[in-house]
Amino acid sequence: MEYFIGAIVLYILYRWISGGESSSTTKKAKDRNVSPQTSANRTSSSASPSINTSSISSYDRSDDDEFATFTIETNFGYEPEKSSNKQKGRWIGESEQLTINGRKLKKGLFYFGGVMDSLDGYGIEPSLVDEKRPVSKPPLNENAETHSDDSLGYWPSYASLSQGCRGAYLDWLASERSNPNTPIGYIFIYFYGFERRIIANKATSDVSDSEFIAVFDEVLRLNKVFSANRSFNRYSSDFLELMTLLRPSLLEYKMDEIPDTNNALSFKIKLANTVINEQPVGVKLALAWLKNTFEYSLKMPARRCEEEFKTLFEIRFAQKFGEGISVKPNKTKLCLSYNAASNGIHGVDLAVEELPDPSILKGPIKKLIPIAESCTEELASYSRYLGKAETSKNDIAALMLLPKELVNESNSPVIGEFKKWAEQVIENQDGLTTVKEFWSHTGMPFPKAINKKEHELLSNLATKANIGIAPDQRFHQAKVKVDGNIVLFTPAHGEFFEPSLAFNQVSLAMRLGAMVATIDGYVDQEEKLVLQRLVDQDENISPSEKNSLKAYLIWRLNSPANTAGLKARIEKLKTNEIEFLKKFMISIALADGKVDSSEIKQIEKLYTSLGLDRSLVTSDIHNLTSSNSRTFTRSESTNTSANTFKLDEGILAMHESETSDAKTMLENIFAVDGEPEMEVISEQAEPDGLDHAHKELFDTLLIKETWSRNEVNEFCGKLSLMVDGAIETINDWAYEKVDAPVLDDDGDIYVDLEIVEELKG
Repeated sequence: MEYFIGAIVLYILYRWISGGESSSTTKKAKDRNVSPQTSANRTSSSASPSINTSSISSYDRSDDDEFATFTIETNFGYEPEKSSNKQKGRWIGESEQLTINGRKLKKGLFYFGGVMDSLDGYGIEPSLVDEKRPVSKPPLNENAETHSDDSLGYWPSYASLSQGCRGAYLDWLASERSNPNTPIGYIFIYFYGFERRIIANKATSDVSDSEFIAVFDEVLRLNKVFSANRSFNRYSSDFLELMTLLRPSLLEYKMDEIPDTNNALSFKIKLANTVINEQPVGVKLALAWLKNTFEYSLKMPARRCEEEFKTLFEIRFAQKFGEGISVKPNKTKLCLSYNAASNGIHGVDLAVEELPDPSILKGPIKKLIPIAESCTEELASYSRYLGKAETSKNDIAALMLLPKELVNESNSPVIGEFKKWAEQVIENQDGLTTVKEFWSHTGMPFPKAINKKEHELLSNLATKANIGIAPDQRFHQAKVKVDGNIVLFTPAHGEFFEPSLAFNQVSLAMRLGAMVATIDGYVDQEEKLVLQRLVDQDENISPSEKNSLKAYLIWRLNSPANTAGLKARIEKLKTNEIEFLKKFMISIALADGKVDSSEIKQIEKLYTSLGLDRSLVTSDIHNLTSSNSRTFTRSESTNTSANTFKLDEGILAMHESETSDAKTMLENIFAVDGEPEMEVISEQAEPDGLDHAHKELFDTLLIKETWSRNEVNEFCGKLSLMVDGAIETINDWAYEKVDAPVLDDDGDIYVDLEIVEELKG
């Protein structure tokens, strides 16, 4: 019985001791604001580190005894063996050189010795390098992969490392300390020494200004080299901020070098001072507030496109709040503390003057969130594009997805080169160029046709450079042809351009006039000037509309005339409308002063193509030139083979025509563009925008993310669809709904699952 009671007492003592250790460990995890979970090599990308301090117990009752068997496991690395080194730990200055266990270290900046308790008093200083502890030999191959094992736990300590890891750490200290592939645990051990050096002496003068700056510069260098590790990036950024707060006058010139931090201490101080001094919270402080509040988290587009989001937020904030927003001081007082990365340092409270803590207020944040959400939405398509493999911010496709203000801000070389070329074309070639030449500036493969997506890219590229294009199917009721011409002009139409009734009417008259002027394959200068006066003399057309119409005229005069569908519409005109139409065409044709047989033959061809009686051409010319004196004046030329005619400006402007509504008549002829768009003609669309065949194909493709072209071709064959056309149709539908393509054709066919979710929504 005594034996049994003794065993129970021993067990209770054991549980009490181990429970205390577990509680202590768990408390330190909470102090660091982390959860007790395993993270063996601290390589997690999570901004909130974690550690496992929980015991794993197994209970086993055997038939031979009544005692429980417990197995205790922890994940702090190896338990450090006792060291024979009695030398007191000391700080090795930057310029001091040592040889440790066969490694020559050309630079210090670490603690060295055998005896040094951690600042919290719970064990050995984790950064202390003890030359008496056994280490592995230096590697024979300097390029060999750096050794690491389980001893390099979440809170690594030099004393607890295996011999192999100690050797690897010393090898790193002997190097330039810049290899980005070094296991992050070694970097943390090195970093722990900086935390101790600065925090332990924050109230003393033991650390000189020059050493303080040297430590700051070294941590800043480490932050840049190892910033890919989010945990180290966060801890090192917080430490740099702490150093600027401890000696602000010394490091004032380095403030801008500190990476952004979450729940930043300097932000809280700056915000508090701004509010207490009754100053408005400006855009930079407002954005910092968004990043440091627990009330809102920046979404993927804002994180992936950080610089673009920042610039756009500044623009939208200024539009909404001008110089800033007013915030009244609150009663809650500001308290600041630094949470160290080192397990050997408790949280550090910072003394601050009596200040409020407006960072906890929700009202101002609620004003900022809608702006952030709006900016996020504007950058969504751009962010999705950059999220794809092998894409770049300099891709023309990416630039086209940016809000206009950001393209102007970025001064993109792509946009700059295009703008320079376009301005030269406008100056030297009257803006006339080919679609192929224009497209070459996109850096993308030349398309088979200019459909909606291609036209949007052309117009967007031009708009980004403040260049207008003609034809612009939004305004000119005509479409760009892949093998045709295009005319550039500046300034562009502008974001709020809305064509007037006069604009539409004159553009229709110009189309008919250009058709007449080009019937002989040559445009005479007089014919061009006559049509230009249609624009110049109409007082109902704004200057921007005149720019657009003049470019449109140049395009019409340099593009094949298309009379498709006109004949059927002319047949529906009244007699007086047909007479005006003939008078208008003959007036344009005779503007060059020629009335020879070849001119008459060309007019006869035009009459025939429009369904008019070609035998009436001669009499119509005669009637116009001889019987209507108020319309034409006739003068004898020194060349008796030709007569010169002066076109009455009233007819050109159509203000004094003999029809009651000549402009309406032209609208009836040209209101529907006879130039069919090259697109897939499908059966009647279903309510969601896709016809049955394309809807079935799309639903089939949703089964997986990647398809071979042969697989898709097989599906299309069963549905009587062509692969290229089907992809184009589905993507055009996706553009209409969410302004982004859902399929990507790169040999294989890829389904953008993120866009699929948006389409469902």
